[in-house]
This record gives sequence, C-alpha cells and structure tokens, in this order.
Amino acid sequence: METLLEVQGVSKRFGNGRGIGQVSFDVKAGDIVGLFGQNGAGKTTLLKTITGLCRPDEGRIRMFGCDLNTHYEQAMSRVGCVIEAADAYDYMTGKRNLRQAARYYPGLPASRNEEVLEMTGLASYQNERAKHYSLGMKQRLALAAALLPEPRLVILDEPTNGLDIEGMVELRQTIARLAREEGIAFLISSHMLSHLEPIVTSIGILHRGELVRFGRRFELVPPDMTLEDYYLDAIQSGKGEDLHERTAGKLA
Repeated sequence: METLLEVQGVSKRFGNGRGIGQVSFDVKAGDIVGLFGQNGAGKTTLLKTITGLCRPDEGRIRMFGCDLNTHYEQAMSRVGCVIEAADAYDYMTGKRNLRQAARYYPGLPASRNEEVLEMTGLASYQNERAKHYSLGMKQRLALAAALLPEPRLVILDEPTNGLDIEGMVELRQTIARLAREEGIAFLISSHMLSHLEPIVTSIGILHRGELVRFGRRFELVPPDMTLEDYYLDAIQSGKGEDLHERTAGKLA
C-alpha cells in the first residue's frame, strides 16, 4: 500500500517539560490508525505538529512525498482535519456551514457540498440550523467539512468525545465505509479504546510523550487478547524514564 504520511523522529517540547519525543510512524492508504493514550499523553500535540499547527523542535514530516516544512500547501492539499473541537456556526444550516468551509478551497465545484452531505448521512438535515444538531451530527458535519477537498488522509482528534452510543456507532460506520469504499486513510486519536476498537486496522500507543507501540493491529495484538489488555501491557512495559522526567532533568 502507498505510504501517505511519514513521521520521522519528531519531537516537540514545552517549557513545562511536556510534549512528544522521537515519534516515528507512517500511515498507508485505506488504513484506519487509532492513536491511543491517556489525557496528556501528547496525542493532540502530535496531531497539531503533523498538521502544521505546531512547529516541531526536531524531526521530519512528509505527506504524499512532500516535506511539511518546505512544501506545506502542497503537502496539506489532500489532507482533511478536525483538531480539538467540531465547531459550527449554530445560526447557519448544515449546508451553509459547508459553503462557508468551501471558501477555503478555491475552484471546488458546488456539487462537492452535496456529495459530502450524502457521504456523512447529513443530506436529510442539511437545511436545519446547526444549533438543532445533536453532538453526533455536529461531529459528522465537521467530518463533512474535512472531506470537502477530496482528501486522501483525514486526521481527527478525539472525534467520539461526548457522543452517545448511537452517535458513536454512526460515526464509526461512516469512517469505516469511507476507508473501504473511497480508500481514504484516517489517523484518529482517542483516550477511549472501546470507541474505536471495532474499526481500527493499525494502532499506536502514546505514553507520556513517547510512542511505545505502533503497527498493524493483527500483527501486534494476539487473538486471545483484547485491545484494552494489550494497551495496559504496553503502558506497563513502556520505555522506563518518560519524556517529562528527562526534560525536567535537563532544565534543572
């Protein structure tokens, strides 16, 4: 499979010693990568660094063969992302929200709005104001906006936060279908393994800023072990001294 994203030795450290250190992995076409870790493990920092919202202290990020540092627009042209929050203008309809988002993509055909509404199951609700949307519908609207530029890679930060069971299942089904039918790759962070366990094809485990495990799910997780048990085993057998402790020592 074609490699869409390459993260090589990426580090980002903050003044309080937190951050990520020497993270390396790649994402291939059609893959659904679950990036797991407790709150504060560095998931959002990593995704912000990958999408250019944070500049790494060291390391290299390439998308579709383009270096993020030197060819940012070209690298991100086929990437959709939702980082931290699924925001929408509550006074606008779902359709108007997408029209607003489409302004960031010059030359985008008007028909693309209709396509992504169908893809995310929101076509029947496109003329309702977003303030009447459930949280699950707002998450799907954010996903629809991320799909506007026909991306080959979609990056989602904690997309299941606050969803009820029905909303969670609908979002999972949408992601799985897009990966299967459209060949879109997904990189999704979560601190709740059960939310993504049914659909992930690859897993990465972040612990205190370090990527302690990464690989294809069927190669990493034994058939008789749950993903939750595998996660706990990975954390317990982590790489000893964590990034925060090492950085704090350097600053002392």
